[in-house]
Amino acid sequence: MNLPNKLTLGRIIAVPFFIAAYVLGYFPAALIIFIAAAITDALDGNIARKRGLVTNFGKIMDPLADKILVYSALCLFIESDIIRAWMLIIILAREFIVAGMRTVAASEGTVLAAGMSGKIKTVLQMVAVVLYLFALCLTDAKPTVMMVANVVFYASLVMTVYSGAEYVLKNRSVFSM
Repeated sequence: MNLPNKLTLGRIIAVPFFIAAYVLGYFPAALIIFIAAAITDALDGNIARKRGLVTNFGKIMDPLADKILVYSALCLFIESDIIRAWMLIIILAREFIVAGMRTVAASEGTVLAAGMSGKIKTVLQMVAVVLYLFALCLTDAKPTVMMVANVVFYASLVMTVYSGAEYVLKNRSVFSM
């Protein structure tokens, strides 16, 4: 297994440790684990492309690892009453639509590439999670950081809807397969 794929697996393996730290109230540890895992997301793709180590495993597991990491945090935030369930439902609906379209296209031998707006959505989600976790570590500046986190998270929701609509429109030929 090459280095980028090991980094992707490391991100998945980090999730239970992140969840445990969060549930136990060790927010600084949860923040550190999340940031370390998010950094592997940036590293694995860059390393794979630069060294010619792009694999089918990486193409599938890298975005899945991102989703497992981010959506685990969002589920915890719902339980902690930081975000609302409808927010995660919007995000998951977009992901199910995109995954369904990719599955149909793949069954016909076509690969649907991710767009830049989807990558921006993921970055905004990760930044919002980091800000929420950072706020949980604070006492004095907590309301201010929570407000900034909310703005970034709402921006990620807008980008979720936009990127989903863009993806459907760009790949609408899938519906005639």
